[in-house]
Amino acid sequence: MKAFNVIIVEDVKLELKGTEEIFRTDIPEATVVGTAMNEKEFWTLMQQNIPDLVLLDLGLGGSTTIGVDICRKIKKEHPELNVLIFTGEIVNEKLWVDVLKAGADGIILKTGELLTRNDVRQVMEGRQLVFNQPILEKIIERFTASVEQEYKHKNALLQYEIDEYDERFLRHMALGYTKEMISNLRGMPFGVKSLEKRQNDLISRLFPNSEGGINATRLVVKTLQLGIIDLQHLEEDDE
Repeated sequence: MKAFNVIIVEDVKLELKGTEEIFRTDIPEATVVGTAMNEKEFWTLMQQNIPDLVLLDLGLGGSTTIGVDICRKIKKEHPELNVLIFTGEIVNEKLWVDVLKAGADGIILKTGELLTRNDVRQVMEGRQLVFNQPILEKIIERFTASVEQEYKHKNALLQYEIDEYDERFLRHMALGYTKEMISNLRGMPFGVKSLEKRQNDLISRLFPNSEGGINATRLVVKTLQLGIIDLQHLEEDDE
């Protein structure tokens, strides 16, 4: 790894000291050209010396979003500059998504193995999406759940012979649409009576042993249980 300059942005003195020690002992190629505990100090440093890497905490001065704003501005003004997030925000996953969209090269959570020489090396060598083990475990967990839900959905569509109109009909019923409203959707070429017939047909497929008494609410709940429609992606069509 070639020699490089780094600015550390961290508002907790003890953590800042520990991070500096990591660079001093484990990453001798790095020269810490400045440290900042707030946004003002950081931009003052940037006017004096543009580094090769910014190690950026997400939460500064009580704000959990300021790091995202800083990252976005860095990448806009200096797209070649590497930004590695080093954060204790281990619960607010939305912040991770926001800062990755802002252009961050990776996220290291302040838990587990913390910041390692290999993390920094990968970023400095141009790799994007550098994560440490704790965040990778969360990503794999979410990825696994997503794939399993998608498989469940596709299998349910095949098993119960659900076509695109069935899916659209059920999804909009789950959103609170009446049959009259659904019949007026663009791309839904059915009147109210046809939709009533479709609903009865769906009930017979999803409740084969029922002797009646299945209303629209029970039908929607059943489709959610079977994965025919996904509560996490319940969106209305453009009307």
